[in-house]
Amino acid sequence: MSEQHVSDIPTSGSASSSAAIGGEVTIELMAGTHPNGEVIVERLLVNPQPQLNSYQLLKSPVFVRGIARADVIQSLDKPKGGFKVLQHGGNLCVRVFSKVGIDALEQVLTPKLEKLGGDLDLKDKNALVYSIHVSCGFSEIEKILTDSVPADTAAWFYGNVYHPETGEPLDWWKPILAPE
Repeated sequence: MSEQHVSDIPTSGSASSSAAIGGEVTIELMAGTHPNGEVIVERLLVNPQPQLNSYQLLKSPVFVRGIARADVIQSLDKPKGGFKVLQHGGNLCVRVFSKVGIDALEQVLTPKLEKLGGDLDLKDKNALVYSIHVSCGFSEIEKILTDSVPADTAAWFYGNVYHPETGEPLDWWKPILAPE
């Protein structure tokens, strides 16, 4: 089975191995399966952790679901490019996709999300990916996104709030938001 990559960074090795590009460590994780059967992988910047095959994400992914910046994951040999979350870092991954150029939307959205402490992790010609700590509040984040993202040409999605297969909330944030 061949692989299709979602990043512009040249890739090599298996989908769960790590590699260094320009001095930065990256891993490839499975982002899905193309209708033609090819595995789609996404290369992510990581910081290796002491536990075997474990990494902290330095940016939220565009297509890999269930994870965000600062999460610690362990890559798995099977399925190829698979992973399990060892620790959630507390960030929400917000993905914005546009049918038209993304520049104007980015200029409106980024300052608003930065005021909440959010960061723009990736800007592509039709996509933006933000990391925002869950303590900022779902309603505050959703208000900004709903007010700023034009529904006729763009859409936004959480990348790590719902289970990719069942659609059920993952609820990883409940212990983080629980009063002490």
